[in-house]
Formats: sequence, C-alpha cells, structure tokens
Amino acid sequence: MRKFHYSTIKNQTWDSEVLGLIAAIYKEVGKQELYLKQRPEELEKLVEIAKIQSTEASNAIEGIVTTNTRIKQLVEERTTPKNRNEQEIAGYRDVLGIIHDSFDAIPITRNYILQLHKILYGHMNNPLAGRTKTVQNYISATYPDGHTKTLFTPLAPYETPEALDRICEEYNRVIGNMEVEPLIAIPVFIHDFLCIHPFNDGNGRMSRLLTTLLLYRNGFYVGKYISLEAKIAKNKDLYYDALSASQEGWHEGKDDPVPFIKYLLGTILAAYKDFEDRFTLIETKRSALDMVRLATQNKIGRFTKQDIRELCPSISISSIENALRKLIASGELRREGKGKNICYYRIK
Repeated sequence: MRKFHYSTIKNQTWDSEVLGLIAAIYKEVGKQELYLKQRPEELEKLVEIAKIQSTEASNAIEGIVTTNTRIKQLVEERTTPKNRNEQEIAGYRDVLGIIHDSFDAIPITRNYILQLHKILYGHMNNPLAGRTKTVQNYISATYPDGHTKTLFTPLAPYETPEALDRICEEYNRVIGNMEVEPLIAIPVFIHDFLCIHPFNDGNGRMSRLLTTLLLYRNGFYVGKYISLEAKIAKNKDLYYDALSASQEGWHEGKDDPVPFIKYLLGTILAAYKDFEDRFTLIETKRSALDMVRLATQNKIGRFTKQDIRELCPSISISSIENALRKLIASGELRREGKGKNICYYRIK
C-alpha cells in the first residue's frame, strides 16, 4: 500500500503563489474577527443563507437537486423530505448542522468520519451508510459522444479502513505538533481522502463537509458565513482539473498535491473576499435601495437577481426586485433577457 506521509510536505519549499495565498488568508482572518466584533447580529443573518447555499450547491455538484423553495424549507424549517433527492439533501443539512454547532467536539478519526457518513444517509434505508466501500469504485468521465473513461482507480475496499486510519493519524500528528501549516495540511488530507474514495457513495459531499470541519477546527470560520460549496460548484471544472492533476502518480507516492492545494486556498480566499464585500453592505444602516445600488456597483458586466440576493442577504426578494426596478427607471441599470435568463448591467 502507498505510504501516506506529511514528511515530504513538511520539508518542501513552497512557491510564491502558495505562500501569497496563505498570507492573504491570514490577513482576511484578522479582518473577519474585527468585523464580527462590530456587527455580530447582522452577520448572523449570513449564517442561514450560507447553510442553504452549501446544502444546495454540494448536492447539485452530484446531480442531486430540488426547487429553491424546497431547499429553503428543508434547511430552514427542517421539513420532511418527499423523495430520494430530498432525503440526500436533508442528510447533508444534518451533517452540516452538527459541524456548525459541534466542530470542536468532533475528532478527526475514521470512526467519526463513518458516523458523519451514516448521518448523511440518515433519511434513507442505505445498508452501506457509515461503512467503508464493499466494491471497487472508479473515478470516470463521460464525454459528449457517450463514451466513458476511467480517470483514476482509488484504493481497493480491503485497503480502505487502514488507509483512512493512517491519513487521520498523520494529519492529527502534524497539526498537534505544529509540524505543517494547517492551510497546507487541510488540502493534503482532503486530496488523500478523495484518492482513497472510501465510500460506495457520498465521497464528494463528505470531502466538502470534512473541508468545512477541518477549517473550523483550525480557526478558519469563513464557511459559516459564505458557502465554500457554492464557490466550488460555480467553478466545478477547475475543481476536477486540480484534483486530476494532483492525483497522477498517487499510488506510487509520486503525486504532486500542489495544484489541489492552490485550488482550495484560492477558493478559501475568494470566500473571505466575499465576506468582506457583504460586510461593507451592512456596515452602516442603509435603505434597501441604497444597499442594492451599492451591490450593483460591486458587479462588473452582467449579473442576475440571485447575485444581488447573495450580496444583500438581509433584504427580502421583493425589496430587491423593487430596488432593481427603481434603478432601471432612473437609468442606472439596464435589463435584458426573459424569464430565467433575465440579467442586468450597469450603464452609469
């Protein structure tokens, strides 16, 4: 079996891009702590929106979808799921809620990862919930002409339990002894987890939940206010490309995790930047019209009503629509398209 080790990572020299991303993230962490002291109540409104977006986006990456209304009901009102997709969405909601509330009481061990996986499938009758895979799985791509290609073969089922134990032990050691920067150790752990692909189903969603858990446990709380899953879903191809580039030679221990490290750090930094943008909007008391106007001034090119809604979480959708109508009437914005394709752009 391939050796899992942080020893090469520990002694590795990092390029300026990786070091720059890490420095920029720590700078944003300091700003976030300041913002939270200044406006804790207003920022609390971002939490529910982030939970909804994270639940929706992480499932959508795997093709598990429902309507916006149902997502809101499932996450906010905790309504009973009606079908398989909603059962999977409700399970994600449950695990995310546990991580939000109790991250500091969830150790990084195989046993706890299996328990979280069991909760992920808690609304379904899945005999493999909370158990590592029983059959060999493959990471494959389906092309437009219909043919599929195996991109990566994860570990065999018999190797999986020990491999999960090993990555947890090594991660806990380097974090506990402060041997490796957490912002390097976290992407390496997630990358190894995805290469092991320990479950018959739910590996992608578990990897995103574990990313949030590891970040929280190391003091990076941006995912509480800004959905990392939504960021990943928006640039899904970059996620798969970075993972594929890092997986090459993994079985022989010749892989290079740097593309995945850079991808994940870039995503975390983008989330912190979003948090700063949203804080700017709620920093002073403004009317709905002024908040929407300021939000549109943060957008370049075409944008949708949903883009503005994300920047103005404390305003109702009807207030946003009303403000957009006023901005069109005043000649500040132009609208184009019909139905779901409606978008806006600034003309001033």
